[in-house]
Amino acid sequence: MDSTSTPDTNRSDRLRNALIALAAIALTIALFFGIRTQNISTSLETVAQAATPIDSALANNKPTILEFYADWCTSCQSMAADNLALQKQYGDRVNFAMLNVDNNKWLPEITKYRVDGIPRFIFLSSDNKAIGDAVGVIPHSIMAANIEAMMSDRPLPHNSLSSDRISTFKSPQPADTTNPRDHG
Repeated sequence: MDSTSTPDTNRSDRLRNALIALAAIALTIALFFGIRTQNISTSLETVAQAATPIDSALANNKPTILEFYADWCTSCQSMAADNLALQKQYGDRVNFAMLNVDNNKWLPEITKYRVDGIPRFIFLSSDNKAIGDAVGVIPHSIMAANIEAMMSDRPLPHNSLSSDRISTFKSPQPADTTNPRDHG
């Protein structure tokens, strides 16, 4: 034993070390649960599952918002929670249809609405006429104002919006299926 050490010093060192260890454990637990909570945020998949299928949306005589998105689109991901909240608030009166631009099934719609950036929102009246569009991250309040106008058959207060937070997108072209031997 060191001649300068006393039993009280050893006891206080052990107490200090135990408190540091407990604090480290508490911090580790807090970080673990904090990170897990952040990862549980609303995903695009959750929003897409809650959406109305496009065929139903176009047949039920309600106003519709078509959202063109992609899983890799960070702007789309940042709007997921807001869009799900809007679906929950207005989903009984307005259709929310989601079209993933990475799925060639939606190529006719991508071409029809000239989608060149995502997220892209097309606002359709109850008779399926395009009455407005928006591209990029659109604030919740602006989307809600447009939805309120759609429900009451009024012109959209924000009918052609473009945000600086968009993901550029190049529409895929259908595969060329012509065969050189087909030209006789």
